[in-house]
Amino acid sequence: MTATLAWRQSTVADEFEVQLGKRLDAAVNRGELKTCINNRGVRWGRVRVSEAIVAPLTGADIRDLRLTTGDVLMCEGGEIGRSAVWSNEIPEAYFLNTLHRLRSKGQYNPNLLVAFFERWASTGELSAVVGKATLAHLTKENLLRVPLPTPTRAEQNRIVDALNAADDQITTLERLIAKKQAIKQGMMQQLLTGRTRLPGFSDDWELTKLGAVASMGSGGTPLSSVTKYYGGGIPWVSISDMTRGGKYIAQTENTLTEDGLASSSAKLYEPDVVLYAMYASIGECSLAVGRVASSQAILGIKTGPRLDREFLYYWLQHLKPQVKLLGQQGTQSNLNAGMVRNFDLQLPRIDEQAAIRSTLTDVDAEILTFERRLIKAHAIKTGMMQQLLTGRTRLPVEATS
Repeated sequence: MTATLAWRQSTVADEFEVQLGKRLDAAVNRGELKTCINNRGVRWGRVRVSEAIVAPLTGADIRDLRLTTGDVLMCEGGEIGRSAVWSNEIPEAYFLNTLHRLRSKGQYNPNLLVAFFERWASTGELSAVVGKATLAHLTKENLLRVPLPTPTRAEQNRIVDALNAADDQITTLERLIAKKQAIKQGMMQQLLTGRTRLPGFSDDWELTKLGAVASMGSGGTPLSSVTKYYGGGIPWVSISDMTRGGKYIAQTENTLTEDGLASSSAKLYEPDVVLYAMYASIGECSLAVGRVASSQAILGIKTGPRLDREFLYYWLQHLKPQVKLLGQQGTQSNLNAGMVRNFDLQLPRIDEQAAIRSTLTDVDAEILTFERRLIKAHAIKTGMMQQLLTGRTRLPVEATS
């Protein structure tokens, strides 16, 4: 770990009592059923009690493994070192052997320990304590040897307070985004079904088939072994591009050459198609910016004059839960172009479609603003950790009399 000359150096063994949790064995486990936290429930800086399981514990387990406020829960495997401080999220809980419990001996702020491990995990420094085993585990022996920079208790608390303020900002933004997304889902449920009408619209909606108001066709994949087919100027959309890119797709991880396009069933879609996933992440949709090609897993839908493309985008988003069920009815969880053409569509007039699209786009813009602020908040916290956890920036503390 990075040494900090400004601070005394200690170790985990000097500052914490460490214990590995309960090992479950279905053949011999017996005892009283208790709520147990496992590594799935430990995220950086927070415990998700919803991931807890109920397991039988002996009297000794109940005595030795009960969590108290301030205990650090740290992942022994998986993303090693991922940790959070237990804050009595529920009145009584225990922990399994996928976790270490670190209990401060009284001089080290447990939240500071979590902050150091989070930074070391992000920089790769933590991997030095794991060794080169195929399956990474953080053994108790290695954990106890981890060196710990040890500011004074007053400075520890100031650092933790500063990082907690950054975390609070992140949590606030995450909640705002979740709230806005829930509002959007409710609006889609109402506006895209005609249950709620926007002011000025009262005409009946027409029941039609999607294939009657849009044309569509799927893409293709050139032979990956032929290098001259790839690396050209034609964006080639994959499902991963869609899940990563979100609403608009302007750039893709892979591109095709003219030879690649000509040698396969891939086709260059008309500008501004709606891209719709038929395999894997079925029901995902995006809007192409400009002309693109795609793999055969994706359907390119070109809207006609009676269908607004962004209205279609939101309608397909709204339809996603039903589509996933539809895909599961066959032997494979896939769609095909014929199934999509046969989708029933309740269609308002084009001007009402545009009004609905505008309303939902405004909500998307608000969500995007909060998401950008969240990215900035994470960056600010990362910068604070870089400065405060290396001693490059020192926080003033009141002198003790």
